[in-house]
Parts: sequence; C-alpha cells; structure tokens
Amino acid sequence: DEKEKFEPTVFRDTIVQGLNEAGSDLEAIAKFLDATGSRLDYRRYADTLFDILVAGSMLAPGGTRIDDNDKTKMTNHCVFFAEEDHDAIRNYAQV
Repeated sequence: DEKEKFEPTVFRDTIVQGLNEAGSDLEAIAKFLDATGSRLDYRRYADTLFDILVAGSMLAPGGTRIDDNDKTKMTNHCVFFAEEDHDAIRNYAQV
C-alpha cells in the first residue's frame, strides 16, 4: 500500500488559483469546483476547502490566515469578502 502525502498547501494553491481565474461569477466558481472535485480529494482536504471558501485562505489554529499576505495564496471570492446582505451570503452558501 502506498500512502499519499498530505499536502494542504498544494491543495490550497490549486483551489485559490482556480477561484481567482473564475472571477466573481459564482456560477463559474461552482463549475470550477465541480470539475476539480474529480481530480482533487475534497474529503481529505475538507477543512482546507472550508477555510478557503469561508475565509479566503488556510487558517491556523486560533483563526489567523496562513498566507503571509501573499496574494497568490488567498482569494477574495469567499464569504468574508462577500457583500453584507442576506442574498449574497445565501449565494455563497449554495456554492
């Protein structure tokens, strides 16, 4: 049995790059996530995926972001950067 490496930073970089390329269109983001789901192990990296979709990057214990202010490791297409109204948050939740 071969063991796969657990590399959440590589996963983060792949997801963040795709989200940034998809732009602010939530439908394009959903299509990207659906297409990428067959290649990446969302179950294995569920915590990392949740951090990215909610906070825009990986979170360290205590809630601080692990991105060193590197724009290539974070995205603005997440709940924290969404407009502060009910419909916008609902759309992100549906994604």
